[in-house]
Amino acid sequence: MDPARSFVIVAAVTCGGGSLLWTLFTGFVEPDAALAFGVLIAVGELARITLPGNREVAPIASAGAIGYTFLLDVGGEPVHHSAWQVIAVVAVGIALGELPHIAVGRGPRWSDLARRGLVIVLVALAFRPVAARVSPDSQHWWIGLCVMASLVMLAWLVDSVLAAAIRAERLRTRLSVAIRDESRAQFALGMAIGSSGILIALASTVTGLAGLLVFTAPLLVTQVAFRRYAEIRLTYLQTVRSLSRVTEVGGYVETGHSRRVSHLAQAVGCEMGMRESELLALEYASLMHDIGQLSLRSPIASGATVLASPREQRRIAELGSAVIRETGVLDSVAELVRRQCESWQGDGDDGRPPLGSRIIKVANAFDDLVGASTNPDRIEAVLQRLRMDTGHEYDPTVVDAMARVLDRPAARW
Repeated sequence: MDPARSFVIVAAVTCGGGSLLWTLFTGFVEPDAALAFGVLIAVGELARITLPGNREVAPIASAGAIGYTFLLDVGGEPVHHSAWQVIAVVAVGIALGELPHIAVGRGPRWSDLARRGLVIVLVALAFRPVAARVSPDSQHWWIGLCVMASLVMLAWLVDSVLAAAIRAERLRTRLSVAIRDESRAQFALGMAIGSSGILIALASTVTGLAGLLVFTAPLLVTQVAFRRYAEIRLTYLQTVRSLSRVTEVGGYVETGHSRRVSHLAQAVGCEMGMRESELLALEYASLMHDIGQLSLRSPIASGATVLASPREQRRIAELGSAVIRETGVLDSVAELVRRQCESWQGDGDDGRPPLGSRIIKVANAFDDLVGASTNPDRIEAVLQRLRMDTGHEYDPTVVDAMARVLDRPAARW
């Protein structure tokens, strides 16, 4: 297990377990509010969703946890629960919400689950000690609102950094790139969750616990929209993967060639610090890089385009690009496929090919020559052959990055 992931999980479990034991020892205060928010958190965790990028989120549970953290009074009656009780209620709610998932073999991503809990730990420890000083009935109520908003922003930043550290270790990419990707991916949803949590806390001052239902509804609509978006993205990727297998089924390339090229290309892209959006386009392009072979009257031996003439390689690339452009939504992917046959310095007036095209060219050549073999001598011999052609055909930085990727265990890429 990676160090960052281990730290997040151990810290969350320690804080959650310790807070629960302490609260059981000292006793719960305002049990009605604790029960209501605990149920909301459990239901929200039960309805968790997985967003593009394999990010697991539970918007309703997170908003309920923030709302309970910021809760100052219920229907005019002040509440006095401590930060440790907040952490305990959140931990129990999350655990109860996850039990049905685990029972059917759909366990959570433990690092994402731990992050959700750990962020609430930080917010609760920062806010609850000063909660009595920012009562909504005081003349300086706006200070409390500013404190809540500031803590929501801080929580989003901390969560983004933790997620980025885990992502950087898992994908072996640069931390700065991972932070930028996570910040962009989580900003909209993070602000929606934070503002909903603040509204729930403030509304409970007037409406009592009934405000939980009223102000959770907008977040539920947002969650449905995000779920549909994630399903569309998943369907889109599955369609591209199915389309990439046409060349394999037709006998134009070896079985598994597109998948191996895609995995290797993405690993090299991560090694070279490509952004998440660029990696997605690279994945699509590398899966469909050989689709132009369908236009050939007779397949190339073993489907190895690296052994074809430059003219035939260009024809395959251009026809494949034309097929992809017919979709009307993959122009950037089509451009990566079109220029994969060019030398790394460029063959015309368009300048140097995009980095994604250069990566596909190297990954495709490597798999054409190695295939599914794991023989280290064969791999080293192919790498040496590619290095000999780096002066003209292949980008030397891409070849070096691929060599570093291949030095790792296969499970790491």
